[in-house]
Amino acid sequence: MATQTTEPASPARSTRPGGVRVALMFGLGTAALAAAVLLSLVMGARVTPPGEVIGALTGAGDEFTATVVESRYPRTVLGIMAGAALALAGTLMQGITRNPLADPGLLGVNAGAAAAVVTVTAVVGPTSVTGTVWAALPGAVLAGAAAYIVGTRGGEGGMVRLILAGAVISAVLNAYVQAVALSMPDSFDSYRYWVVGSLAGRGFDVFWAALPVILAGLLIALCVMGGLNGLALGRDAAVSLGVSTVWVQGGGLVAATLLAAGATAAVGPIAFVGLAVPHIVRAMVGVDFRLQVPFALVVGPTLLLVADVVGRTLLRPTELMVGVVTAFVGAPVLLYAIRRMRSTA
Repeated sequence: MATQTTEPASPARSTRPGGVRVALMFGLGTAALAAAVLLSLVMGARVTPPGEVIGALTGAGDEFTATVVESRYPRTVLGIMAGAALALAGTLMQGITRNPLADPGLLGVNAGAAAAVVTVTAVVGPTSVTGTVWAALPGAVLAGAAAYIVGTRGGEGGMVRLILAGAVISAVLNAYVQAVALSMPDSFDSYRYWVVGSLAGRGFDVFWAALPVILAGLLIALCVMGGLNGLALGRDAAVSLGVSTVWVQGGGLVAATLLAAGATAAVGPIAFVGLAVPHIVRAMVGVDFRLQVPFALVVGPTLLLVADVVGRTLLRPTELMVGVVTAFVGAPVLLYAIRRMRSTA
């Protein structure tokens, strides 16, 4: 008697929620993002009533209110861009490495950006915010490229070797940053401000400087996201399904590097957004990366903007930088992820 074999169900299919539920959750997520944007325009040293903000947006408000609201545009737009980039980079990294604790800094992107910033500061002196962006971008990209080249050279070791390469490069660059910064403490006020992570004090020039890099990363991410579902089944299963694992892994790592590099250069190394958002998204829509990617682009900005509003509110009239707030928010998520991994081990 012949035995009937059945193909194992893809996790993307077995846990995918219904279309109506997905549409409803995406609508709620979009509404939450719109509310976070409105809060970002309302809150500041002076609280502007929502009605006046809407009036300023439509051109019906007074000139003073319009000026106040316009001064909050750059940090809101930067929050949307950086939150989306970091969330998508984290989603890609966790999918490619199949490690729920992976984050965008895994390949040394943050350390590379910091090393470039301190090098430029040491050579030419303190730079403007835009100058910091132009300094950080190549450093972040080069560090990510170096980790990828070292980690994949020889073709053996897989993701473990790549992660180790990123850890080594991060350790070396962080040691370099500390050595240079400690030897020239008076020259690094701007670096100390940037390295915490903040949306304040930045204009649209920073946004336009980082946008091309982030758009390039987004485009590559959209091209590889379908293959991540096959990769989640394992390399051998993905190959048998016709997935080009080299393209998906390589393209995904390039996309994550570009996304993290652009966001880090613009607003500093903000922690935990790239780690926390993928867990939130998976709880909402399951493991299908075709759903995770668009949801990450909504949840990430929402989380970052809300954290920025909290930072502006807690210590008014002074501010708590958003990088500090996201660290407090992300720590419980990390502990939850670790406990969940132990319970399923």
